[in-house]
Amino acid sequence: MERGVKLDRWGYEVSTSSDSCISSINDYYYQVLTYGRNRSVILEAPLHDKDCVLANILAAHFLCSSDPCRAQLHTQAAKSHHEKATPYEKAVFDAVNYLISEDRDDDVAVELHSKLLREFPKDLGSLKRAQVLCFYMGRPDFSLALVQQVHFCPCNELNQKLGRMADAEEAAKKGFQINKQDYWAQHALCHALQYECRFREAINFMEECSPSWSSCSSFMYTHNWWHVALCYMEGHCYIRKVLEVYDHCIWKELERSDAVCAEVYLNALGLLLRVDVRGELGIFEDRLKILASNLKNHENWYIELHLDVLILWALAKTGELSKAGDLLEGLKSRHCRMSEKKKQIMQKGILLAEALYEYGRGDDKRALELLGPDFDAIDCKIIGASDEQVDVFNEVWYCMMLNTERASEAIKVIETRIKKREGLPFLWRLLERGYLMTGSPEAARAGERARILEAAYF
Repeated sequence: MERGVKLDRWGYEVSTSSDSCISSINDYYYQVLTYGRNRSVILEAPLHDKDCVLANILAAHFLCSSDPCRAQLHTQAAKSHHEKATPYEKAVFDAVNYLISEDRDDDVAVELHSKLLREFPKDLGSLKRAQVLCFYMGRPDFSLALVQQVHFCPCNELNQKLGRMADAEEAAKKGFQINKQDYWAQHALCHALQYECRFREAINFMEECSPSWSSCSSFMYTHNWWHVALCYMEGHCYIRKVLEVYDHCIWKELERSDAVCAEVYLNALGLLLRVDVRGELGIFEDRLKILASNLKNHENWYIELHLDVLILWALAKTGELSKAGDLLEGLKSRHCRMSEKKKQIMQKGILLAEALYEYGRGDDKRALELLGPDFDAIDCKIIGASDEQVDVFNEVWYCMMLNTERASEAIKVIETRIKKREGLPFLWRLLERGYLMTGSPEAARAGERARILEAAYF
């Protein structure tokens, strides 16, 4: 095929004469930005033009976690035609090729994407890729800087992580008004409402939006329902609604032929851990055993640390201690092989993993020793989790203290937390429990506050 130049979705030049190749690349951009189910469309692009550098490096990035050998073939194809690539393709290649390298330095990967976006600021696909990297680094400040660099309005997630909740809600509403079918804008607005303890409003909003979620990726679909279930948890007699969401809106996703199981397991586990912390796991016990049985499969391990931490809890909780031990030792071994810089960054994540293993098997004392007296789950975002996702580990920590008769310490940290989010009924329930353990008359006040909040929301 005689090579020419065509423009991609952002208006940047790509060395190819294939309209079909460009069409597949553009479709991929759309799927990534909308959290669609058909991100594999990028694999069609190299089929239409096997020499296209952009098609091959984007395909390599898509495959790097699930099929590294195949990803390497696409990387080599991109390298072999690098000289004929356009400046835009070369910039994307440099950023992505480094990103998927085994010994990458995350700071360098961010800088390469920053350089790419300075030269090609309309490339929202690369911006999204860079933001995902910043998310797994636990650095929303880096992500916001990239957004501001290309002059786009900062999204809700970044504002939330930086404590700018008024800006978060405003940005989410603006995005939703632009496109009411935008799953991420819906999710962003739910985050803002949930943070402000407007739980019934969040539920109503998300359930009204839910008919549009059929083309979401497995993660986005089940994650949106995970948010709904968490909001239901703040009400009185919530457990049946949570069970309904789990059965019909999270677990049922696995029946779809194109479901990505690990993405479903992440949200299923995150929900069941919340249920466990609230002492309501009994009704879910059979479901947790089924889930844990699936998670014994090594194919679900080492995909991301957040999932591994939750798997450790589930395996230990259901008595699969041998399998849990294998996973934990594997995580420690991988940690030892990291560079000194990376090893230090990930240390708190590994300690959290070991603590969740101990918590799952009932050794709260050992788990507390691992987390230490100054634990704050926000420091563990490097496992690849949002503020809302890691907050359950704070709840686990509070419960560990109460379970080991350290009520005075628990009361102190819970009271501090309540000052920041006074409208969370579960925190008042934990405070009530702590006061009862110490014989404090404040227990009645805390219990009454919890009941008022639970009734008010529902």
